[in-house]
Amino acid sequence: MRILITGISGFVGGKLAGRLSGAGHDLHGASRDPDRIDPPDGVVMHRADALTGLGLSGALDGVELAYYLIHSMEASAQAGGFGERDRRAAEHFAAAAAAAGVRRIVYLGGLVPSRPRPSAHLRSRRRVERVLLDAVPGSVALRASIVVGDGSRSFRFLVRLVERMPVLALPSWRDYRTQPIDERDMLDYLAAAGVSDVGGRTLDIAGPDTLSYGEMVRRLAELMLVRRPAVRLGFTQTPWTSAVAARIAGEELALVRPLMESLDGDLLADDAAARDLLGVRLHGYDAAVEHAMRDWELREPLRAR
Repeated sequence: MRILITGISGFVGGKLAGRLSGAGHDLHGASRDPDRIDPPDGVVMHRADALTGLGLSGALDGVELAYYLIHSMEASAQAGGFGERDRRAAEHFAAAAAAAGVRRIVYLGGLVPSRPRPSAHLRSRRRVERVLLDAVPGSVALRASIVVGDGSRSFRFLVRLVERMPVLALPSWRDYRTQPIDERDMLDYLAAAGVSDVGGRTLDIAGPDTLSYGEMVRRLAELMLVRRPAVRLGFTQTPWTSAVAARIAGEELALVRPLMESLDGDLLADDAAARDLLGVRLHGYDAAVEHAMRDWELREPLRAR
């Protein structure tokens, strides 16, 4: 089967290419700048830009299954910000995929919160999901919370905060709950969604542990073998706290602020259908963190360890 992975230069796309490489597929990758990517053996690279649409028709020629792993979180002066870029890229890709006769697009988005109105970040993910599924009806949308992996920017952000803050100042969102997922399980779900009889579905995927964000951070500190007393703040003040947190972690505010704006309620999965249909064996949070930290320290040291 000819498979195209977009976003192959990112964490999920790169890991998925490694996961699918050698499985007998005709594997292709698409990137705005393929010259800076060292793909796994056998992966054919294409120069394509979903934001402009340039190169998409060539990259999608003959493709049966396409993974759409593009998220626009970079800072931009363009009107509409990342949400507008997400919409435009998804529409370009959906139209090109439909014209090329692609049978299925698999998209990795975010969980839908229980609160009435999701954040701008999660609204954008849902909009992309609708665009892709409407264009190619056999497509599958997977919805996940934080992915625990050495290249996950949200996980790396938490690790940097634990590493660099002598005291963990936890705003009021610390008590909200979510279900982090091991990168290995996420990759297994993506692979299974491409070949299983689940076309036209939207499926929540999640790890087996339900944790508050405060519990996630405290457990992360314990697994990193560092002592970090926690202070419970009585406020959130996202514009201020996200700026401070981004500065401490060395991360872009354009990423941190939308993520923190999403932390105003539980973000829980109804993943029974995904577990029944896709049959993925799940790892708990502690095992996920230990695996991510081992991979991380093969590439770079952590000051706190």
